Amino acid sequence: MTSNQASLQNSGQSSSHVSRKAPVQSPLRLLIIEDQVDLAENLFEFLGENRYNLDFASDGLTALHLLATQSYDVIVLDLMLPGVNGYDICRRIRQDLQCQTPVILMTALSAMADKEKGFDCGADDYLVKPFELRELQLRIEALHRRHSPQRPVLAAGEIRFDPGTLEVALRGSKTTLSGTPARLFELLVRAYPSFLSHEALTDSVWGAHHGETEGNSLRTHIYTLRKSLQVGLGNGLVKTIHGRGYSLEAPATENPETQ
Repeated sequence: MTSNQASLQNSGQSSSHVSRKAPVQSPLRLLIIEDQVDLAENLFEFLGENRYNLDFASDGLTALHLLATQSYDVIVLDLMLPGVNGYDICRRIRQDLQCQTPVILMTALSAMADKEKGFDCGADDYLVKPFELRELQLRIEALHRRHSPQRPVLAAGEIRFDPGTLEVALRGSKTTLSGTPARLFELLVRAYPSFLSHEALTDSVWGAHHGETEGNSLRTHIYTLRKSLQVGLGNGLVKTIHGRGYSLEAPATENPETQ
């Protein structure tokens, strides 16, 4: 990218646009994947901290690690990155991580073939540089509105899990998960009442080409998940299927007549 492309026509606009942003709501979690630090700083300055919680990755491997351990509302992905390009990152987000978080591609590549390739890789939007930062903000908000209703609360017996807020509810008690334990819990809820093998869980969280380190850390994350559920709900909920994997063990339904 050239310095002219990186400017994104931002000269003299940041302060006036920030003052007109919508009233403070629950912050949106954004991941900005951009190798040019000054451009990323422009985005951080413009979007601010009231409406958004922002994480930054300057390369694809860092981005994939963050996505495997954190949850985001929208991903803003530059195509021209060192090493792994944005197309491959987008494809791995969808195929390896099985992550459906909306992705906006931003790039100077304006040909129809480039746009077609971007959407084929799983992108939800494609923004050609140079552009107004306010336009990027509007697209972020629109994608969030469009995708938020598509994340219904999941149920497993009396257990309820909200993938949007990462909140778990059981018989009036609630707790909020985060990071990899939250992703593992969502996978187990979706699989209920079946179990998931060690390999299936590891592949879903770290991708099909994970190393031995990620495989060994699964037990640690399961331990953390159980501990969080035990503290918050009074029940660890996750059952070990020895030699096979893990399953969600929903408590038996209470019968008032036996109490």
